[in-house]
Amino acid sequence: MHEASEKTVPAQELLVTIGTELLAGGISSVDVEDALTGLAPAVGLKSINVAALPKGLFLTIGPGSPTRFERIGPDLRFDQTAKLLDIVDAVRSRRLGIDAARRMIEAEVYGAPPRWPGWVTRLGAVPVGVGLCLLLEPGLVNLAFAALGSLIVAGVLAVNARHPSLGPLLPVASAFIVAVLILIGFRLDWLDSPLRTIVATLALLLPGSAVVTGLTEISAGALSAGSSRLVSATVQLAMFIAGVAGASVVTGTGAEALANSQLTASTWWLSALGVAAATLGLIIYLHTPLEHTVPIVLTIAAAALAQLGIGAEFGAAIGGLAGALTASVVAVVLSRLPKGPIWRISFVPAFLVVAPGSFGLLNASQIEFGDGTGVAGSMLAAATTFFTIAIGTVIGAAIAHAVEPKDEIVA
Repeated sequence: MHEASEKTVPAQELLVTIGTELLAGGISSVDVEDALTGLAPAVGLKSINVAALPKGLFLTIGPGSPTRFERIGPDLRFDQTAKLLDIVDAVRSRRLGIDAARRMIEAEVYGAPPRWPGWVTRLGAVPVGVGLCLLLEPGLVNLAFAALGSLIVAGVLAVNARHPSLGPLLPVASAFIVAVLILIGFRLDWLDSPLRTIVATLALLLPGSAVVTGLTEISAGALSAGSSRLVSATVQLAMFIAGVAGASVVTGTGAEALANSQLTASTWWLSALGVAAATLGLIIYLHTPLEHTVPIVLTIAAAALAQLGIGAEFGAAIGGLAGALTASVVAVVLSRLPKGPIWRISFVPAFLVVAPGSFGLLNASQIEFGDGTGVAGSMLAAATTFFTIAIGTVIGAAIAHAVEPKDEIVA
């Protein structure tokens, strides 16, 4: 028994390492459990019992064997996650042994330097904020405030990188500072429609990845893991709202100023420029692998076309559903191509464009909710739109799991 344990310990350690790093890369708990179960025979283990949670992983290799628990570490960049998935595929196909796999994870995942310096990564917030502002409120002054607010967001991200313990304060602090800046501009009559400018500027910090992963887990039946992620994301969204509300009080801005209204009409070429700028910023910020740039661009472009085209005709709710569903289907199709990225890597950036982009279509949906020009009407319309985006995401995740083998990672 002791000898057998000594032989199986390295395999168990490798699976635990792979599992925790996949979780750190944002892979859903269901996919992690299926992937580790499929990997077990390739590393010499007949069977394993594994339970993946949002913050840790339990794994045992049989009755009487000790159970290993490992907490997940810092989040992986998209390029690190992509490299880890390559290693997982090599182990599954037995092209890579246990020791070689551990060395590659150490050198090419943990030790992989970022593609660009941290300050460049954080400056990706600027094209994201400006690009989404082109979609939501493309006035020149609004664009200037969105650019300045995005620089503040980049600064907050830099502070958080140096002092991770301040992370819980990131949503409320960034929302408060940005909203104060924009509302002061509104009070001085420099700009109108401040709410749309605030949404565009803060969109990069919204918990899009957690929402996508949580909805993916729920669609696959992992209700506990999915619900916990969505609750966490909801709390973060509430903190953003609290920051904006606090800024409204400090600046003496009435609630009517935060109604959803658009004063500068966007054209098709401004919308296209906005989507392109936001896509560039997301590629920089998320450290997406260069070889996955084209699939990400195609997914975002398809989602934006569906969202803007259908949303202009049928309203923001239907537009959001169409955008999310289109992004899901395109991401699934691209994941089936040789060397195609997994569904999540293509879908998450598209989700981060579709969700705020739907907010810009809310005027078209006001017919559905009466007047809809007040804060309550805007909030109701926004909640309904986000719910339809969630439905599209759940459908897409279900499709992704249906077309992939059970032991392969899709999200």
